[in-house]
Amino acid sequence: MKGTVVDENQKPLSYVNVVVLSSADESFVNGTSTNDNGQFEIESLAEGDYILKVSFIGFKTVSQSISLKSDLSLSKITLIEDAESLDAITVTAKRPTVVRKPDRLTFNVEDTALTEGTTLQVLKSTPGVIVSDGTINIKSESATIFINNRRVQLTSSELIQLLESSPANSIKSIDVITNPPASYDADSGSVINIIMSKNLVTGYRGSVSAGYTQGVFPRYNAATSHYFKNDKINLNINYSHTGQKIDREEIAEVDFLDSNNSIQEIWNSGIDRNTKSKTHNLNLNLDYYLSENTTLSFTSTALYTPIFDYRIKNNTVITDANSVFDGRFTADNNSDDDKLNIGSDLGLNTNFKNGSSLNISGHFTIYSYERDQNVFSNFFDENNTFTNFSEFNTLANQDTNIYNAKVDYSIPFNDTSAFDAGLKFSNVTTESAITRVDIINGNEVINTANSNAFDYDENVFAAYINYSKSWDKWDIVLGLRTEQTNIEGFSPTLNQTNTQDYLEWFPNASISLTVSDNFSLYGNYKRSITRPNYTNLNPFTFFLNENSIVVGNPDLLPTFKDHFVIGTNFYKYFTIEAYYINYKGAINEIPRQDNTTNIVAYTPVNIDKTIDFGFDFLFDYSPTNRWYLSFGTSFYNISEETDFGNDIVDLSQWSNYSYLSNDLTLLEDNSLNLNLTFTYVGKNLIALNIIEDQFFSELSVSKNIFKNKGTLSLGVSDFFNLQDQKFATRYLNQSGRREIDLDNRFVKLGFRYKFGNTKLNTNERTTDAEERERIKDLD
Repeated sequence: MKGTVVDENQKPLSYVNVVVLSSADESFVNGTSTNDNGQFEIESLAEGDYILKVSFIGFKTVSQSISLKSDLSLSKITLIEDAESLDAITVTAKRPTVVRKPDRLTFNVEDTALTEGTTLQVLKSTPGVIVSDGTINIKSESATIFINNRRVQLTSSELIQLLESSPANSIKSIDVITNPPASYDADSGSVINIIMSKNLVTGYRGSVSAGYTQGVFPRYNAATSHYFKNDKINLNINYSHTGQKIDREEIAEVDFLDSNNSIQEIWNSGIDRNTKSKTHNLNLNLDYYLSENTTLSFTSTALYTPIFDYRIKNNTVITDANSVFDGRFTADNNSDDDKLNIGSDLGLNTNFKNGSSLNISGHFTIYSYERDQNVFSNFFDENNTFTNFSEFNTLANQDTNIYNAKVDYSIPFNDTSAFDAGLKFSNVTTESAITRVDIINGNEVINTANSNAFDYDENVFAAYINYSKSWDKWDIVLGLRTEQTNIEGFSPTLNQTNTQDYLEWFPNASISLTVSDNFSLYGNYKRSITRPNYTNLNPFTFFLNENSIVVGNPDLLPTFKDHFVIGTNFYKYFTIEAYYINYKGAINEIPRQDNTTNIVAYTPVNIDKTIDFGFDFLFDYSPTNRWYLSFGTSFYNISEETDFGNDIVDLSQWSNYSYLSNDLTLLEDNSLNLNLTFTYVGKNLIALNIIEDQFFSELSVSKNIFKNKGTLSLGVSDFFNLQDQKFATRYLNQSGRREIDLDNRFVKLGFRYKFGNTKLNTNERTTDAEERERIKDLD
């Protein structure tokens, strides 16, 4: 049966509901909606008598009896405007809402103003989330990103590029999970899970979008998305391209000290770094329904960066303790990188009649990285007279393969309790090499002392169980995960082998008590692990210049974290929490100055003991049905203690983190949307560095046009220019300061156009495997 639906002016009507009912009892038989041309088609109908019902908001419903004996092409069906219905319609804007649970915060944003921007903009508006300088944090802690419970398998910079180029119109909610259950990998300390909405409507939808950003230099991005669904498949293909040039300026001062820790020399460096990149991202998602209860899924994400070039110009002035000029040098660093990252997942999910489900999945990642670097330096004496120069080239590469397989089983015992269990195996192999060639009298000479190779092999066996139970006023979740880790790192050039072999247990628990509708109490605990990035384990030396280097550490150990929280929700709008986090062996990349050689080495180390505790005060309220307000403030203390062999460093700092987010819906048709977010991060301690206050500001405005098929957007970032970072290092024989002027002040313009059945929501997701998160750029 097929036909066309039009209005009184004979214009086709899109998205009209067309339903076929049984003539005998008016029970539902089949249905669909009209396409952009007002056409519909319903297949697989048996011969018989039916009632065809056609309805659309603002029009009178049309019903007609059909006696179907063969294929039937109906004449045009005309819908008449229903004046009385139109007068009674009230359009109410949907506001974001926050739901707080013992182990997480859920930020519901579906069909709100926030989804008219990018996925990254939605994260910036999510309470408690900080997006800054290529990182996504929950307060001071790095967050692990999931999409539809699948871990995003990209490096930090690639992740930012992906989220910034991905439209947010399919986001249902954001879960900020501070206590992930045992089904999550033990390496998932704090999790941000982006939930994409789904719909059973069949058909096709697509979109194209483009954006232009003006910072210090112009940037652009373009994307297109296509989605098709029928009774058997969900197919989603996304492509985005980003081209950008990012400026970063830095002033760095190092006080080189004598044996009495008195200033001997002061090195003041002005560093200008421009990074130019072009990135292609392709994402494919396919769901094939083998039966009503069994689905075969395939996901693949490919990110190719053929151009990632950075140019560093450094001018360092050397003075004595009395600021008397003692010499200087310049250093130009030109690096060209080539990166390829492809991750794929294959999964089979079966739902059984008793409500249980079984999921079997496998993952594979291939990651390839090459860097060709040239460093040229000129040296000048105390009279500012040229004395000498040096030049060298390095060629570095890294190839990483990741495999994993896992099985998850879930069964509900009854309406109030459930049990989950699972097994996982993962294998990571990476091969890296670096060759340095010095240019001496015009001849290329291999520098064997700074050339190296490194092979890394890691196997992890994991198992978990999870149990949840609810009573009238109580809710409890108990979980236990165990992981056996075997690691071998081998440097053939040094003939050096590093092995690790350990079995660890990771319990977690959440409990809550609902005393009344206006008051509840909760508490939770979780133990987790953070393993080192593969690049950090490489014993390589990357030279930014002759006196500033990046050095790997093959002796790095994993970090273990114990996280405790108690809190209360009251009067629907208020939340108060107290928390305590103990890190054993926190991994941080820190600058270490050698006062004898005048070399500053950025190297990852294990901080012996880190304690973070504090108090959070949260408030969420809607003053009107068009205005949503969210406010939070946290007072916390971070202390770090470690032993460098000659003395113990013990630092501590109180700080404050506060945010205020406003979401407004304007105009009678709710087509103008505005989000204004402010975030303040007070003076705090991170990686033995004191970081000064920062103030983040973000304004996003969007306007729907072309009957809501098009969206114009405007974004402004850091309009108070208070987002730059200032670091100070002062402990033992270490003394330095850095001020980084980031390219984070910009104006962004965007346009997105949707076509096809725009009511469809996609199955968009990314690839799985927590191991890929530990791939680190060679910055």
